Amino acid sequence: MPTIQIARYVIYHGIFPKLVHVAPLERLMVSSAGFSEEMSMMITRAAGVGEVLFGLVFFFLYKSKVINVLNILGLIGLLIAVCVLQPQLLIEAFNPVTTNIPLIAFSYILLKESAALKKP
Repeated sequence: MPTIQIARYVIYHGIFPKLVHVAPLERLMVSSAGFSEEMSMMITRAAGVGEVLFGLVFFFLYKSKVINVLNILGLIGLLIAVCVLQPQLLIEAFNPVTTNIPLIAFSYILLKESAALKKP
């Protein structure tokens, strides 16, 4: 089931680059907003916890319109933040374009399928 794989990806992306070992690019993104090194680390770790929690919620409630809309809005917001704060990251390997857009499309498909199932 693709939904399970997406939830696993979200959970993995919250645990490893933000909690187990904070990736330098994760800290760079937060610190480029003007936060101190210590505050950047705390925000990055909090984001990791948030991503893990959201991944768990998404795992169980992937048919929810609200969850999918929140996912789309959050991913668009993160993509805009990268465009504004660190636009050079848009051309790096595993960049927000190649990671966020497929997840946005996935949530859009789930929304469309859910709406189609509700029609008589």
